[in-house]
Amino acid sequence: MKTLFRLQNFLLVLLISACQPSGVVFPDAICIENVSVIQPEEGLIENQTVIVQGEKIFKVVPSADLNLSPENQIIDGKGKYLMPGLWDAHVHFAYMEELAPSMFDLFLGYGITSVRDTGGRIDFVKMWKDKALANPNDAPRVMIAGPLLDGIPNVYDGSTPQRPPLSVGLPTLEAAAKKVNELDSLGVDLLKAYEMLTPEQFALIAKMAKEKGLKVTGHVPLSMDVISASNAGLSSMEHMRNLELSCASNADELLQQRLELLKTEKDSAGGILRSKIHELQRETAVKNYDEIKAKEILAVLANNQTWQIPTLALSAFLTNRHFEHPEWRESITFFPEVIEQEWEKAAVSIQKMPITPFRIQYAEWSLKMVKKIHETKIEIMAGTDCPIALLTPGLSLHEELAMLVQAGLTPLEAIKTATVNPAKYFNLQHELGLVQEGMWADLILLDANPIENIANTKSINAVVKNGKYFNKRQLNKILKRDRSPEK
Repeated sequence: MKTLFRLQNFLLVLLISACQPSGVVFPDAICIENVSVIQPEEGLIENQTVIVQGEKIFKVVPSADLNLSPENQIIDGKGKYLMPGLWDAHVHFAYMEELAPSMFDLFLGYGITSVRDTGGRIDFVKMWKDKALANPNDAPRVMIAGPLLDGIPNVYDGSTPQRPPLSVGLPTLEAAAKKVNELDSLGVDLLKAYEMLTPEQFALIAKMAKEKGLKVTGHVPLSMDVISASNAGLSSMEHMRNLELSCASNADELLQQRLELLKTEKDSAGGILRSKIHELQRETAVKNYDEIKAKEILAVLANNQTWQIPTLALSAFLTNRHFEHPEWRESITFFPEVIEQEWEKAAVSIQKMPITPFRIQYAEWSLKMVKKIHETKIEIMAGTDCPIALLTPGLSLHEELAMLVQAGLTPLEAIKTATVNPAKYFNLQHELGLVQEGMWADLILLDANPIENIANTKSINAVVKNGKYFNKRQLNKILKRDRSPEK
């Protein structure tokens, strides 16, 4: 029925066009003419005209089939490429609360039209979701998880600037159930499980989430292995966190060691205990990587549809050293001056840290594992963890796409991880993720082809958010590249 409707609509446009030699007028529309459209699931379709009317895409037709009147607002798309707006599927508005007011503009300026916040104080992240809902044409779409659901001791407890209060420590099953009910009543879009949960708490959270129609993302709890967490209902894994511990030939021994440490050092600070376990086990696990175990685990993740958000730019930030690149240096000039200076000092400090052999080995392991995940047909979403690890909101998503290609995805497959896949994750595949009639008009107009070179996702000429068109000058104003007065 939908296909028939589109065909009838298309024929009507052709009829109108034929009957009006001066061309068709689309009132209050934006007409992007002679543009190459990038469809994440199909590839490049050349010489298209895309009509944006109101907040949605009204028409996508071959340019040769549509005679536009010069009365229209026409954007010349010749030599340009139009693709869906990008998602960053792992951000934290609450990690640096003082940076949050700048994040909307940073995302929009870099073509990020939707984000998935994966952990922060519920009142704070909900405030940003509400602001986005109130200003849909000027802000990215925001999906929220609320605080990290952690056990006792909890990791992000506010004890240090590196561990701001992003989590809630749940001492009992009753506390976990109460918190899930509370977050559901406040309208979260998903739940985020964390590393210090007990297996019983994790299972309860997953069960309640399923009953409420919510997905559970997170880190595999240190008290569990990956297969158990996936079987219990983990919808997606962030950073492939603790996957290496389960892929080791001595995985059972490592799990028993973790359980003992979680028991004997339960009175330690959560962040300190988690770091101790990671330092004790991660290098050993990678060195004892077992291909047979890994294949078994990945087969379970594929069968259970446990998606992956690898955040490769995060895992490799000490080896790739993005904070040494001129693009990064430019990106932080869009911050408030105090934060810019803080990040400059932090970058200088981190540059002095040695790149250990294991840091290189772990970054390489992460790339190889993403390739195996992709080959096993486990769905991937692009996310960054910004602004953690000096990852600039907006720019860092483009770095993540480049790393996904480095891991073995094609540029088009990488684009899919930041367009179609997040839409599917939230059951929005009929509303977002493609340049298609009837979908929300979240679009990026590029000056170069990202299918030929993924770095071209940064060649942004314009951004359309919910039907509102931002040209390059306006984007430069948003990012404060252009500080000249408005004309």
